[in-house]
Amino acid sequence: GGVPPAIDLVLGATAGCLACVLTNPLEVVKTRLQLQGELQPPGTYPRPYRGVLRAVGAVCRADGLRGLQKGLAAGLLYQGLMNGVRFYCYSHAEDAGWTGYPGGTVAAGAVAGAVGAFVGSPAYLVKTHLQAQTLAAVAVGHQHNHESISSAFKSIYKQHGVAGLWRGVTGAVPRVAVGSAAQLATFTSAKDWVCERQWFREGSWAAVLAGGMVSGVAVAVTMTPFDVVSTRLYNQPVDANGTGKLYRGFLDCILQISSKEGLLGLYKGIGAVYLRLGPHTVLSLFFWDELRKM
Repeated sequence: GGVPPAIDLVLGATAGCLACVLTNPLEVVKTRLQLQGELQPPGTYPRPYRGVLRAVGAVCRADGLRGLQKGLAAGLLYQGLMNGVRFYCYSHAEDAGWTGYPGGTVAAGAVAGAVGAFVGSPAYLVKTHLQAQTLAAVAVGHQHNHESISSAFKSIYKQHGVAGLWRGVTGAVPRVAVGSAAQLATFTSAKDWVCERQWFREGSWAAVLAGGMVSGVAVAVTMTPFDVVSTRLYNQPVDANGTGKLYRGFLDCILQISSKEGLLGLYKGIGAVYLRLGPHTVLSLFFWDELRKM
């Protein structure tokens, strides 16, 4: 829409942050569900988090209402970095005419998402650590026990250097690339499909939200396994050399989850992933579009 890429960087970052404030509680719930029963066969471990709604209640009981916004500062930093870079790269691709080729939109979305995920990876690492932290009675996954976002960055850097801040990035890049490509490939067509059936008036807020929720089905199915792997790689404990104690890398994580938790282990937290995707997609695109108009 005639907006320079540099401006899109700022607008995309702002839009992502605004959407993050409203959807962060589902990120907390999703993280806990994905870490629950890590590398344990189904039915052999306690389940303090049972489904999205019960998990929300469990978080509130353990951490209070403020617990639903755990890791918000790190989440805002991640959304600002990731979405700013993502929209910046995608805007460049549009200006260069790459999105006009068949499959260009999906390819540009995937590449832009991958670059954004790499840049924002340290913030996502800290966000995952902070969102997993809770009382021992309902704790799942490794507890890193950071006091704040700043102490988390300092602790990781002090122990493992700059490379430690990018631990888990091998799971983050394919996660965002797949999610971004699937989202761009399905969101517009899903929105048009809803309007063709006259469920909502074309161009209305309801039609956009419905399109986002329909698109969210495809995105959740394709993205959740990568999301689970990403969460596990980010949150696992590491030795003095910064090497993961549970997983050697992306493929090892997939194989271990599949063999010990079953294939459904790769879809833990899919309910929270889906319920977050639709609103977050719509809100971020809505805010981005409105900011562009301004």
